[in-house]
Amino acid sequence: MEVTTDPAWQQAVFKALKDGGIQQIAYVPDAGHSYAIRAAQSDPDIIDTVLTTEEEGVALVSGAWLGGQRAALLMQSSGVGNCVNMFSLLRSCNFPFLTLVTMRGEYAEFNPWQGPMGKTTQAALELMGITVMRASDPEDVGEIVSAGLDAAFLAGEQVAVLLSQSLIGRKKWERK
Repeated sequence: MEVTTDPAWQQAVFKALKDGGIQQIAYVPDAGHSYAIRAAQSDPDIIDTVLTTEEEGVALVSGAWLGGQRAALLMQSSGVGNCVNMFSLLRSCNFPFLTLVTMRGEYAEFNPWQGPMGKTTQAALELMGITVMRASDPEDVGEIVSAGLDAAFLAGEQVAVLLSQSLIGRKKWERK
């Protein structure tokens, strides 16, 4: 039997979200966010919402803010392309916004379909006026997520924290 332990950086992500007062987490299932998703599901103080598509999450976290709660959107870099039109809601209404994006199309990517959006994720976010912070070192992840929370919910910015593919490690295509 194989015993796995969740990486410390994944635990630091959830701790930063919890310490930052996040009360709702919206997500499309993703291995890079698996610890935060499981932790949110088991935390009675956090509402977790699985999405059918990432742009629903932009509306959900905006509605949470209007309802007096802090929320975060967890997605993969490929989901950023799905959200570009919905990001106009953030600009028009000037809602604070925090998304954590696990990157694909970078370090040791095996899937050519992940490359185009992975290579343009940061630029797409910045074109929509979203401040981008990047975490590549496992030791820095918690601090960077915490800084993103402050920028979003204290300074009122729209923030994306990009979690480098090198944090997650190599992915392999396995046939069963």
